[in-house]
Amino acid sequence: MPDGLKGSQKAKLFSAMATNANRAYTVRLPAWGGPTEAPSVEASRGGGTGRRAGFKIRFPKGSGGSIPPSGTTPLVTNIMMNFCSYCGESVSRKTPHDDNRKRWVCDSCGRIHYQNPLPVVGCVPERDGKILLCKRAIEPRYGYWTVPAGFMELGESTVQGAARETREEACAEVEIGHLFAVVDVIDAGQIHLFYTAKLIGDFSAGHESLEVALFSEDEIPWDDIAFHSGRYALKKYFEDKGQNTGVHIHELRRSRS
Repeated sequence: MPDGLKGSQKAKLFSAMATNANRAYTVRLPAWGGPTEAPSVEASRGGGTGRRAGFKIRFPKGSGGSIPPSGTTPLVTNIMMNFCSYCGESVSRKTPHDDNRKRWVCDSCGRIHYQNPLPVVGCVPERDGKILLCKRAIEPRYGYWTVPAGFMELGESTVQGAARETREEACAEVEIGHLFAVVDVIDAGQIHLFYTAKLIGDFSAGHESLEVALFSEDEIPWDDIAFHSGRYALKKYFEDKGQNTGVHIHELRRSRS
């Protein structure tokens, strides 16, 4: 905590931060344009990116996971803030000097709080022509299938993150190959990166998965794939037929009409 804070400032700062590492807190996003439940960004304990996620995006029912429902406003324009996380004073939405967009700026110390897209990393583990998928045991999209993927952690590379997610969700080790797909999930404020991977050894359901299984291309449960980005990655993976044809780039954005 910064030195020299007054008692009232400290109280405000503590109200703006989690007071205990084991206690979760939620920051609400701006209201939706429709009648659906407002999404939130939840910060919780631990180092994983699923149930133990440092940050988890919670989507309303019917959103399909990555994209807001039809007829609603974009999911992420800014995350609401009340107090500066540095000094505890109030913040205002304004355009800083030499900037070109509004940010949350502390009314007291002037600190600018930048909010940027979150990177999600994953891989498509393959062995003997079959792909390892995980059936989700957590929301969003409980009970749907996905490739191992999740939010990056501080102190790791994208490759390390993809491998860690596979260990957490499928109790499996992989040899990460090349980056082959990048999906910009504009309305969720995320960028999804997918690597090829070679499955090594055994696998089993981690605490974030109901079950894990190997699927050939014609066995993939396409209608039950959890996220648009994961479906895109799988399709491009099979199109590449094991060859490095470069990086496929795709943009997911809810229509404004």
